[in-house]
Amino acid sequence: MTNDSVAIGIIGAGIMGERLLGAIVQQDPALVHACGIWDPSPDAMRRMERNFPKVERMPGAAAVIAASDCVYVASPPASHLGHARAALAAGKSFFGEKPLSVDVADARAFVAEAGDRGAVNFPFASSFAVAAMRDWLDKGEIGTPQRIDIEVGFKVWPRPWQADAVAWLDKPAQGGFTREVVSHFLFLARRLAGPLQGLNGEAWFPEPGGSERRIAATLRAGDLPVTLSGAVGATAKDDHNVWMLEGDRGAVRLCDWSIAERRLPDGSWQPAPDAMPNERARPLALKRQLEGVARLARGKTHHLATLEEAFNVQEIVEGILARSLSRHRG
Repeated sequence: MTNDSVAIGIIGAGIMGERLLGAIVQQDPALVHACGIWDPSPDAMRRMERNFPKVERMPGAAAVIAASDCVYVASPPASHLGHARAALAAGKSFFGEKPLSVDVADARAFVAEAGDRGAVNFPFASSFAVAAMRDWLDKGEIGTPQRIDIEVGFKVWPRPWQADAVAWLDKPAQGGFTREVVSHFLFLARRLAGPLQGLNGEAWFPEPGGSERRIAATLRAGDLPVTLSGAVGATAKDDHNVWMLEGDRGAVRLCDWSIAERRLPDGSWQPAPDAMPNERARPLALKRQLEGVARLARGKTHHLATLEEAFNVQEIVEGILARSLSRHRG
């Protein structure tokens, strides 16, 4: 395509679909614009009509794909690859929510088919906090990297703002915090340290029909050992997370999605000068993500999470969930 404004169509009007649509309408229309949105839920479509009256509500996924240069897929995980394949078959590019899929074999086949025509929405690819940590690493602030530690915790799952998606988000087939949240931090480990491999982990499913409530795992990112833990009911916060890279002369960490910190020689932690809470950081990261989407749609190099990276994350996530204790299906 030319350098005209990239038409982005959205399949799925849940939390993430609405969030990216909000970012699109705030973006320079010369770069990207929303050509339409569709969701099978009448309630969701009525909400789109109220919140985005100028964005066309379309009758189905095929209409969205036909109108788009790039199709953003924000439907539940099991439907991601069906929409992605339809978009690619129509000659459009694909930008999708994680996980890439919940079926590892199908995702492997899709990645082989798709090549470089798609990307996945891991916003850490555009995070200013991650950029700050990269800068510290490049300057040798921590010396030689030695290990990565990832810890996530939730007061309840799903989080309160996800209540509308509980029908699938708290079910083991597609939901759970490992797919929804831990995947972001595994992507970050892969992006900064290298391919993920050597998994040894397990998940606990104590509630019949519910998603996991605790995970524990070890793996490697490139040459670095990674320790991962996560639990529901482990914090008073709705959402708490720490990603830390330890070196032989210091450490850097990312706290609660958006606060980059480095450990000083006295053991105290110093935030990056431009550190900001996630509520302020998220719109900035989404703006940069959309700049990447425009490049993807135009066939140019971009900084977004590649399909290969997303598939590697999916392999680890599904590996953790498959090695479960007290699992109940429902």
